Amino acid sequence: MHGSRTTGSPYAPHTDDDTAAMLGALDVDSVDELFDIPADVRFDDEFGIDERTERETRRLVGSILDRNDDLVELLGRGHYGYYVPSLVDHLADRSEFLTSYTQYQPEVSQGFLQALYEYQSMLVELTGLGIANCSMYDAATALGEAATLADRLRAASGTTVLVPDVLRDGRQSTLENYVAGTDLDVESYPTDDANADVDAIADRIGDDVVMLYAENPTVRGAIEERLGELGELADGADALFVLGTDPVALSLLQRPVDVGADVVVGDASVLGLPTSYGMGLGLFATREEHLRQVPGRLVGASEDDGGRRAYTLTLQTREQHIRRERATSNICTNQAWVALRTAIHVASLGPGGLVDLAKRDVRRAGELAERVDDLVGATAPVHDRHHFREFVAHVDQPAPAIAGDLEARGFAVHVVGDHEIQCCVSGVSDAELDRFVDALEEVVG
Repeated sequence: MHGSRTTGSPYAPHTDDDTAAMLGALDVDSVDELFDIPADVRFDDEFGIDERTERETRRLVGSILDRNDDLVELLGRGHYGYYVPSLVDHLADRSEFLTSYTQYQPEVSQGFLQALYEYQSMLVELTGLGIANCSMYDAATALGEAATLADRLRAASGTTVLVPDVLRDGRQSTLENYVAGTDLDVESYPTDDANADVDAIADRIGDDVVMLYAENPTVRGAIEERLGELGELADGADALFVLGTDPVALSLLQRPVDVGADVVVGDASVLGLPTSYGMGLGLFATREEHLRQVPGRLVGASEDDGGRRAYTLTLQTREQHIRRERATSNICTNQAWVALRTAIHVASLGPGGLVDLAKRDVRRAGELAERVDDLVGATAPVHDRHHFREFVAHVDQPAPAIAGDLEARGFAVHVVGDHEIQCCVSGVSDAELDRFVDALEEVVG
Protein backbone atom coordinates (compact mmCIF):
# COMPACT_ATOMS: atom_id res chain seq x y z
CA MET A 1 0.00 0.00 0.00
CA HIS A 2 1.25 3.46 -0.89
CA GLY A 3 1.12 6.25 1.68
CA SER A 4 0.06 5.99 5.29
CA ARG A 5 -3.38 4.86 6.47
CA THR A 6 -5.59 7.33 8.29
CA THR A 7 -7.24 4.51 10.23
CA GLY A 8 -5.75 1.87 12.46
CA SER A 9 -7.55 -0.90 10.58
CA PRO A 10 -5.95 -2.91 7.78
CA TYR A 11 -9.47 -3.45 6.40
CA ALA A 12 -10.09 0.27 5.75
CA PRO A 13 -6.97 1.15 3.72
CA HIS A 14 -7.59 4.85 3.20
CA THR A 15 -4.41 6.84 2.68
CA ASP A 16 -4.27 10.57 3.33
CA ASP A 17 -4.59 11.13 -0.43
CA ASP A 18 -7.65 8.83 -0.62
CA THR A 19 -9.34 10.67 2.22
CA ALA A 20 -8.57 14.07 0.74
CA ALA A 21 -9.95 13.02 -2.64
CA MET A 22 -13.22 11.77 -1.10
CA LEU A 23 -13.64 14.86 1.05
CA GLY A 24 -13.01 17.02 -2.00
CA ALA A 25 -15.69 15.18 -3.96
CA LEU A 26 -18.12 15.87 -1.10
CA ASP A 27 -16.94 19.48 -0.76
CA VAL A 28 -16.20 19.21 2.96
CA ASP A 29 -13.00 19.96 4.85
CA SER A 30 -12.93 17.09 7.37
CA VAL A 31 -14.46 13.72 8.18
CA ASP A 32 -16.08 15.27 11.28
CA GLU A 33 -18.28 17.42 9.04
CA LEU A 34 -19.97 14.23 7.77
CA PHE A 35 -21.48 13.57 11.20
CA ASP A 36 -24.05 15.73 12.96
CA ILE A 37 -23.66 14.49 16.54
CA PRO A 38 -24.89 16.79 19.34
CA ALA A 39 -22.11 17.79 21.70
CA ASP A 40 -23.89 16.44 24.77
CA VAL A 41 -23.90 12.89 23.40
CA ARG A 42 -20.45 12.85 21.79
CA PHE A 43 -17.98 10.40 23.31
CA ASP A 44 -15.25 12.33 25.12
CA ASP A 45 -12.91 9.36 25.61
CA GLU A 46 -14.25 8.79 29.13
CA PHE A 47 -16.99 6.32 30.02
CA GLY A 48 -17.46 7.71 33.52
CA ILE A 49 -17.60 4.20 35.01
CA ASP A 50 -15.64 3.65 38.18
CA GLU A 51 -13.36 0.63 38.38
CA ARG A 52 -14.79 -2.19 40.51
CA THR A 53 -13.73 -5.65 41.50
CA GLU A 54 -15.71 -8.62 40.22
CA ARG A 55 -17.42 -8.95 43.60
CA GLU A 56 -18.35 -5.26 43.67
CA THR A 57 -19.64 -5.43 40.09
CA ARG A 58 -21.83 -8.44 40.84
CA ARG A 59 -23.21 -6.67 43.89
CA LEU A 60 -24.00 -3.55 41.85
CA VAL A 61 -25.68 -5.45 39.02
CA GLY A 62 -27.65 -7.49 41.55
CA SER A 63 -28.89 -4.34 43.26
CA ILE A 64 -30.08 -2.98 39.91
CA LEU A 65 -31.87 -6.20 39.00
CA ASP A 66 -33.50 -6.32 42.42
CA ARG A 67 -35.42 -3.17 41.49
CA ASN A 68 -37.43 -5.17 38.93
CA ASP A 69 -40.92 -6.21 40.00
CA ASP A 70 -40.98 -9.90 40.89
CA LEU A 71 -44.29 -10.88 39.31
CA VAL A 72 -45.83 -14.22 38.40
CA GLU A 73 -46.58 -13.72 34.71
CA LEU A 74 -49.77 -15.09 33.17
CA LEU A 75 -49.26 -12.91 30.10
CA GLY A 76 -49.00 -15.11 27.01
CA ARG A 77 -50.07 -13.50 23.73
CA GLY A 78 -46.90 -14.66 22.00
CA HIS A 79 -44.52 -14.76 24.99
CA TYR A 80 -44.39 -18.07 26.84
CA GLY A 81 -42.22 -19.23 29.69
CA TYR A 82 -41.89 -23.00 29.38
CA TYR A 83 -39.34 -24.68 31.60
CA VAL A 84 -36.07 -25.07 29.70
CA PRO A 85 -34.10 -28.19 30.75
CA SER A 86 -30.54 -27.55 31.93
CA LEU A 87 -29.41 -29.86 29.12
CA VAL A 88 -30.18 -27.05 26.67
CA ASP A 89 -27.84 -24.62 28.45
CA HIS A 90 -25.05 -27.14 28.89
CA LEU A 91 -24.97 -28.15 25.22
CA ALA A 92 -25.73 -24.77 23.62
CA ASP A 93 -23.09 -23.05 25.75
CA ARG A 94 -20.25 -25.10 24.27
CA SER A 95 -17.67 -22.75 22.79
CA GLU A 96 -17.92 -24.15 19.25
CA PHE A 97 -21.58 -23.07 19.21
CA LEU A 98 -21.20 -19.75 20.99
CA THR A 99 -18.33 -18.54 18.80
CA SER A 100 -19.91 -19.56 15.50
CA TYR A 101 -21.61 -16.87 13.45
CA THR A 102 -22.95 -17.94 10.06
CA GLN A 103 -21.79 -21.36 8.90
CA TYR A 104 -20.41 -20.30 5.50
CA GLN A 105 -17.41 -22.64 5.80
CA PRO A 106 -18.89 -26.14 5.96
CA GLU A 107 -15.53 -27.83 6.41
CA VAL A 108 -15.27 -26.33 9.92
CA SER A 109 -19.01 -26.18 10.78
CA GLN A 110 -20.33 -29.70 10.28
CA GLY A 111 -21.61 -30.10 13.85
CA PHE A 112 -23.55 -26.84 13.88
CA LEU A 113 -24.84 -27.38 10.34
CA GLN A 114 -26.12 -30.83 11.27
CA ALA A 115 -27.91 -29.40 14.32
CA LEU A 116 -29.58 -26.77 12.12
CA TYR A 117 -30.50 -29.45 9.57
CA GLU A 118 -32.18 -31.39 12.38
CA TYR A 119 -34.03 -28.22 13.42
CA GLN A 120 -35.32 -27.79 9.88
CA SER A 121 -36.30 -31.48 9.77
CA MET A 122 -38.31 -31.11 12.97
CA LEU A 123 -40.27 -28.20 11.48
CA VAL A 124 -40.87 -30.15 8.27
CA GLU A 125 -42.27 -33.05 10.29
CA LEU A 126 -44.46 -30.81 12.45
CA THR A 127 -45.86 -28.73 9.56
CA GLY A 128 -45.98 -31.35 6.81
CA LEU A 129 -44.44 -28.81 4.43
CA GLY A 130 -41.34 -29.69 2.44
CA ILE A 131 -38.99 -26.80 3.25
CA ALA A 132 -38.04 -25.00 6.47
CA ASN A 133 -35.27 -22.45 6.81
CA CYS A 134 -32.88 -22.20 9.73
CA SER A 135 -34.48 -19.13 11.16
CA MET A 136 -35.90 -15.64 10.90
CA TYR A 137 -35.48 -12.95 13.55
CA ASP A 138 -38.92 -13.53 15.10
CA ALA A 139 -42.55 -14.26 14.28
CA ALA A 140 -43.23 -10.71 13.06
CA THR A 141 -40.39 -10.69 10.54
CA ALA A 142 -41.36 -14.18 9.38
CA LEU A 143 -44.85 -12.81 8.65
CA GLY A 144 -43.34 -9.89 6.75
CA GLU A 145 -41.17 -12.27 4.74
CA ALA A 146 -44.24 -14.37 3.91
CA ALA A 147 -45.93 -11.28 2.49
CA THR A 148 -42.98 -10.39 0.26
CA LEU A 149 -42.78 -14.06 -0.81
CA ALA A 150 -46.43 -13.84 -1.86
CA ASP A 151 -45.66 -10.65 -3.74
CA ARG A 152 -42.84 -12.33 -5.69
CA LEU A 153 -45.06 -15.29 -6.58
CA ARG A 154 -47.92 -13.03 -7.72
CA ALA A 155 -45.86 -10.25 -9.27
CA ALA A 156 -48.28 -9.80 -12.17
CA SER A 157 -51.43 -9.06 -10.19
CA GLY A 158 -52.84 -8.59 -6.71
CA THR A 159 -51.68 -6.29 -3.93
CA THR A 160 -53.78 -7.05 -0.83
CA VAL A 161 -52.65 -8.97 2.25
CA LEU A 162 -55.56 -10.00 4.51
CA VAL A 163 -54.90 -10.36 8.25
CA PRO A 164 -57.23 -10.77 11.27
CA ASP A 165 -58.48 -7.61 12.96
CA VAL A 166 -57.03 -8.86 16.27
CA LEU A 167 -53.46 -9.18 14.96
CA ARG A 168 -50.97 -8.11 17.63
CA ASP A 169 -49.75 -4.53 17.23
CA GLY A 170 -46.10 -5.53 16.92
CA ARG A 171 -46.77 -8.00 14.13
CA GLN A 172 -49.07 -5.56 12.35
CA SER A 173 -46.52 -2.74 12.41
CA THR A 174 -43.66 -5.02 11.32
CA LEU A 175 -45.75 -6.35 8.46
CA GLU A 176 -46.62 -2.83 7.36
CA ASN A 177 -42.94 -1.86 7.48
CA TYR A 178 -42.09 -4.85 5.30
CA VAL A 179 -44.64 -4.00 2.62
CA ALA A 180 -43.88 -0.26 2.66
CA GLY A 181 -41.38 -0.65 -0.17
CA THR A 182 -43.73 -2.71 -2.32
CA ASP A 183 -47.13 -2.28 -3.95
CA LEU A 184 -48.73 -4.39 -1.22
CA ASP A 185 -51.29 -3.07 1.24
CA VAL A 186 -52.50 -4.67 4.46
CA GLU A 187 -56.21 -5.03 5.10
CA SER A 188 -57.97 -6.53 8.14
CA TYR A 189 -60.81 -9.04 8.03
CA PRO A 190 -63.31 -9.42 10.89
CA THR A 191 -63.24 -12.13 13.53
CA ASP A 192 -66.23 -13.77 15.19
CA ASP A 193 -65.93 -15.14 18.73
CA ALA A 194 -62.09 -15.24 18.46
CA ASN A 195 -62.17 -17.12 15.13
CA ALA A 196 -61.90 -15.86 11.58
CA ASP A 197 -65.26 -14.77 10.14
CA VAL A 198 -65.18 -17.19 7.21
CA ASP A 199 -68.34 -15.82 5.57
CA ALA A 200 -66.98 -12.26 5.63
CA ILE A 201 -63.67 -13.46 4.16
CA ALA A 202 -65.53 -15.35 1.42
CA ASP A 203 -67.34 -12.13 0.50
CA ARG A 204 -64.09 -10.14 0.45
CA ILE A 205 -61.48 -12.41 -1.10
CA GLY A 206 -60.79 -12.08 -4.81
CA ASP A 207 -58.08 -11.85 -7.43
CA ASP A 208 -56.65 -8.74 -5.76
CA VAL A 209 -55.66 -10.75 -2.65
CA VAL A 210 -52.16 -12.23 -2.69
CA MET A 211 -52.10 -13.59 0.85
CA LEU A 212 -54.54 -14.67 3.54
CA TYR A 213 -53.14 -14.94 7.06
CA ALA A 214 -54.67 -16.74 10.04
CA GLU A 215 -53.36 -17.93 13.41
CA ASN A 216 -53.94 -21.16 15.29
CA PRO A 217 -54.23 -20.79 18.23
CA THR A 218 -55.56 -17.26 17.82
CA VAL A 219 -54.14 -14.35 19.77
CA ARG A 220 -56.95 -14.83 22.32
CA GLY A 221 -56.04 -18.47 22.89
CA ALA A 222 -58.90 -20.00 20.89
CA ILE A 223 -58.49 -22.85 18.44
CA GLU A 224 -59.31 -21.77 14.86
CA GLU A 225 -62.04 -24.22 13.85
CA ARG A 226 -62.42 -23.69 10.08
CA LEU A 227 -58.86 -23.61 8.80
CA GLY A 228 -59.64 -25.98 5.94
CA GLU A 229 -62.26 -23.59 4.61
CA LEU A 230 -59.81 -20.70 4.84
CA GLY A 231 -57.29 -22.74 2.85
CA GLU A 232 -59.89 -23.43 0.17
CA LEU A 233 -60.82 -19.74 -0.06
CA ALA A 234 -57.17 -18.76 -0.49
CA ASP A 235 -56.61 -21.47 -3.07
CA GLY A 236 -59.69 -20.37 -5.02
CA ALA A 237 -58.33 -16.83 -5.18
CA ASP A 238 -54.83 -18.05 -6.11
CA ALA A 239 -53.59 -16.45 -2.90
CA LEU A 240 -50.97 -17.76 -0.49
CA PHE A 241 -52.51 -19.20 2.69
CA VAL A 242 -50.16 -18.38 5.58
CA LEU A 243 -50.68 -19.86 9.04
CA GLY A 244 -49.18 -18.52 12.27
CA THR A 245 -48.50 -21.05 15.03
CA ASP A 246 -45.66 -22.55 17.13
CA PRO A 247 -43.97 -25.95 17.69
CA VAL A 248 -45.88 -26.83 20.87
CA ALA A 249 -49.24 -26.16 19.25
CA LEU A 250 -48.15 -27.97 16.07
CA SER A 251 -47.54 -31.16 18.02
CA LEU A 252 -51.25 -31.44 18.86
CA LEU A 253 -53.26 -29.46 16.30
CA GLN A 254 -53.94 -30.25 12.64
CA ARG A 255 -50.87 -30.24 10.45
CA PRO A 256 -50.81 -27.03 8.40
CA VAL A 257 -50.32 -28.96 5.16
CA ASP A 258 -53.60 -30.80 5.82
CA VAL A 259 -55.59 -27.54 5.92
CA GLY A 260 -54.02 -26.13 2.76
CA ALA A 261 -51.34 -23.90 4.28
CA ASP A 262 -48.67 -22.73 1.83
CA VAL A 263 -46.46 -21.09 4.47
CA VAL A 264 -46.20 -21.50 8.23
CA VAL A 265 -44.72 -18.74 10.36
CA GLY A 266 -44.49 -18.15 14.10
CA ASP A 267 -42.14 -18.14 17.04
CA ALA A 268 -40.16 -21.35 17.45
CA SER A 269 -38.43 -20.07 20.60
CA VAL A 270 -41.39 -21.10 22.75
CA LEU A 271 -39.01 -24.05 23.21
CA GLY A 272 -35.35 -23.44 23.97
CA LEU A 273 -35.71 -19.97 25.50
CA PRO A 274 -37.46 -18.75 28.63
CA THR A 275 -39.68 -15.67 28.32
CA SER A 276 -37.26 -13.24 26.67
CA TYR A 277 -39.28 -10.03 26.28
CA GLY A 278 -38.63 -9.46 22.59
CA MET A 279 -35.93 -11.99 21.72
CA GLY A 280 -37.38 -14.69 19.50
CA LEU A 281 -36.80 -17.18 16.72
CA GLY A 282 -38.84 -16.87 13.57
CA LEU A 283 -40.31 -20.10 12.26
CA PHE A 284 -40.66 -20.26 8.47
CA ALA A 285 -41.73 -23.34 6.49
CA THR A 286 -43.23 -23.60 3.03
CA ARG A 287 -43.96 -25.89 0.12
CA GLU A 288 -41.09 -27.32 -1.89
CA GLU A 289 -42.12 -25.54 -5.07
CA HIS A 290 -41.22 -22.24 -3.37
CA LEU A 291 -37.70 -23.45 -2.57
CA ARG A 292 -35.85 -20.78 -4.53
CA GLN A 293 -38.01 -18.00 -3.08
CA VAL A 294 -37.45 -18.84 0.59
CA PRO A 295 -35.84 -16.01 2.61
CA GLY A 296 -32.95 -16.59 4.99
CA ARG A 297 -30.65 -19.58 5.08
CA LEU A 298 -31.17 -23.23 4.21
CA VAL A 299 -29.01 -26.13 5.35
CA GLY A 300 -28.82 -29.03 2.91
CA ALA A 301 -27.39 -32.55 3.14
CA SER A 302 -24.98 -33.92 0.55
CA GLU A 303 -21.83 -36.08 0.41
CA ASP A 304 -18.18 -35.14 0.65
CA ASP A 305 -15.51 -36.49 -1.71
CA GLY A 306 -15.16 -39.53 0.55
CA GLY A 307 -18.81 -40.48 0.24
CA ARG A 308 -19.64 -39.39 3.78
CA ARG A 309 -22.78 -37.43 4.55
CA ALA A 310 -22.02 -33.72 4.80
CA TYR A 311 -23.99 -30.54 5.44
CA THR A 312 -23.76 -27.11 3.88
CA LEU A 313 -25.65 -23.87 3.41
CA THR A 314 -27.33 -24.36 0.05
CA LEU A 315 -28.83 -22.21 -2.71
CA GLN A 316 -26.93 -19.19 -1.41
CA THR A 317 -27.54 -17.34 -4.67
CA ARG A 318 -30.86 -16.31 -3.09
CA GLU A 319 -28.97 -14.30 -0.47
CA GLN A 320 -27.84 -10.69 -0.53
CA HIS A 321 -24.17 -11.52 0.08
CA ILE A 322 -24.04 -13.38 -3.25
CA ARG A 323 -26.41 -11.53 -5.60
CA ARG A 324 -27.59 -8.45 -3.74
CA GLU A 325 -29.84 -7.19 -6.55
CA ARG A 326 -31.68 -10.53 -6.80
CA ALA A 327 -31.83 -11.44 -3.11
CA THR A 328 -35.08 -12.85 -1.75
CA SER A 329 -34.59 -11.01 1.53
CA ASN A 330 -32.53 -8.30 3.21
CA ILE A 331 -32.06 -10.42 6.33
CA CYS A 332 -28.30 -10.60 6.77
CA THR A 333 -27.90 -12.44 10.06
CA ASN A 334 -29.84 -15.23 11.69
CA GLN A 335 -30.88 -16.81 14.95
CA ALA A 336 -28.84 -19.97 14.49
CA TRP A 337 -27.87 -20.30 18.15
CA VAL A 338 -31.49 -19.91 19.25
CA ALA A 339 -32.54 -22.44 16.59
CA LEU A 340 -29.93 -24.79 18.07
CA ARG A 341 -31.48 -24.34 21.52
CA THR A 342 -34.94 -25.04 20.13
CA ALA A 343 -33.70 -28.19 18.39
CA ILE A 344 -32.07 -29.45 21.60
CA HIS A 345 -35.23 -28.77 23.62
CA VAL A 346 -37.49 -30.50 21.08
CA ALA A 347 -35.13 -33.50 20.88
CA SER A 348 -34.97 -33.77 24.66
CA LEU A 349 -38.77 -33.87 24.87
CA GLY A 350 -39.17 -36.30 22.00
CA PRO A 351 -42.48 -36.76 20.12
CA GLY A 352 -44.32 -38.13 23.15
CA GLY A 353 -43.03 -35.45 25.51
CA LEU A 354 -43.95 -32.69 23.09
CA VAL A 355 -47.52 -33.97 22.78
CA ASP A 356 -47.77 -34.36 26.56
CA LEU A 357 -46.67 -30.74 27.01
CA ALA A 358 -49.33 -29.55 24.55
CA LYS A 359 -52.06 -31.63 26.20
CA ARG A 360 -51.04 -30.24 29.57
CA ASP A 361 -51.52 -26.73 28.20
CA VAL A 362 -55.05 -27.59 27.08
CA ARG A 363 -55.96 -29.27 30.36
CA ARG A 364 -54.54 -26.61 32.67
CA ALA A 365 -56.04 -23.72 30.69
CA GLY A 366 -59.45 -25.41 30.91
CA GLU A 367 -59.10 -26.06 34.62
CA LEU A 368 -58.05 -22.47 35.36
CA ALA A 369 -60.93 -21.10 33.28
CA GLU A 370 -63.39 -23.23 35.29
CA ARG A 371 -61.97 -21.95 38.57
CA VAL A 372 -62.15 -18.33 37.39
CA ASP A 373 -65.71 -18.87 36.19
CA ASP A 374 -66.69 -20.03 39.69
CA LEU A 375 -65.72 -16.65 41.16
CA VAL A 376 -68.33 -13.98 41.80
CA GLY A 377 -67.58 -11.09 39.45
CA ALA A 378 -65.78 -13.08 36.74
CA THR A 379 -66.76 -15.25 33.75
CA ALA A 380 -64.43 -17.49 31.79
CA PRO A 381 -63.74 -18.21 29.08
CA VAL A 382 -65.33 -15.36 27.14
CA HIS A 383 -65.25 -17.34 23.89
CA ASP A 384 -67.23 -20.53 23.38
CA ARG A 385 -64.25 -22.30 21.83
CA HIS A 386 -61.60 -24.85 22.65
CA HIS A 387 -58.58 -23.10 24.12
CA PHE A 388 -54.86 -23.73 24.11
CA ARG A 389 -52.60 -22.32 26.79
CA GLU A 390 -54.58 -19.14 27.42
CA PHE A 391 -58.07 -17.66 27.49
CA VAL A 392 -59.89 -14.37 27.94
CA ALA A 393 -62.00 -13.78 31.07
CA HIS A 394 -64.70 -11.17 31.64
CA VAL A 395 -64.56 -9.19 34.87
CA ASP A 396 -67.47 -7.09 36.09
CA GLN A 397 -65.22 -4.29 37.34
CA PRO A 398 -63.00 -2.29 34.92
CA ALA A 399 -60.21 -4.55 33.68
CA PRO A 400 -57.35 -2.03 34.17
CA ALA A 401 -58.27 -1.71 37.85
CA ILE A 402 -58.39 -5.50 38.24
CA ALA A 403 -54.99 -5.88 36.54
CA GLY A 404 -53.55 -3.17 38.79
CA ASP A 405 -54.84 -4.86 41.93
CA LEU A 406 -53.46 -8.19 40.73
CA GLU A 407 -50.07 -6.58 40.08
CA ALA A 408 -50.04 -5.25 43.63
CA ARG A 409 -50.51 -8.85 44.75
CA GLY A 410 -47.69 -10.15 42.55
CA PHE A 411 -49.44 -11.24 39.34
CA ALA A 412 -49.32 -9.87 35.77
CA VAL A 413 -52.12 -10.34 33.24
CA HIS A 414 -52.98 -8.64 29.97
CA VAL A 415 -55.85 -6.17 29.72
CA VAL A 416 -57.50 -6.87 26.35
CA GLY A 417 -60.79 -5.00 26.77
CA ASP A 418 -62.65 -2.65 29.07
CA HIS A 419 -63.81 -5.65 31.10
CA GLU A 420 -61.54 -8.38 29.76
CA ILE A 421 -58.27 -9.83 30.98
CA GLN A 422 -56.24 -12.63 29.38
CA CYS A 423 -54.62 -15.41 31.40
CA CYS A 424 -51.92 -17.87 30.25
CA VAL A 425 -50.84 -21.01 32.12
CA SER A 426 -47.58 -21.90 30.37
CA GLY A 427 -44.59 -21.65 32.67
CA VAL A 428 -46.76 -21.06 35.75
CA SER A 429 -46.67 -23.70 38.49
CA ASP A 430 -49.79 -25.24 40.01
CA ALA A 431 -49.04 -23.57 43.33
CA GLU A 432 -48.76 -20.17 41.61
CA LEU A 433 -52.08 -20.75 39.86
CA ASP A 434 -53.68 -21.53 43.23
CA ARG A 435 -52.37 -18.23 44.61
CA PHE A 436 -53.54 -16.40 41.48
CA VAL A 437 -57.10 -17.68 41.87
CA ASP A 438 -57.09 -16.58 45.52
CA ALA A 439 -55.82 -13.13 44.53
CA LEU A 440 -58.37 -12.80 41.73
CA GLU A 441 -61.17 -13.74 44.10
CA GLU A 442 -60.09 -10.90 46.40
CA VAL A 443 -60.08 -8.26 43.67
CA VAL A 444 -63.16 -9.18 41.60
CA GLY A 445 -65.60 -9.63 44.50
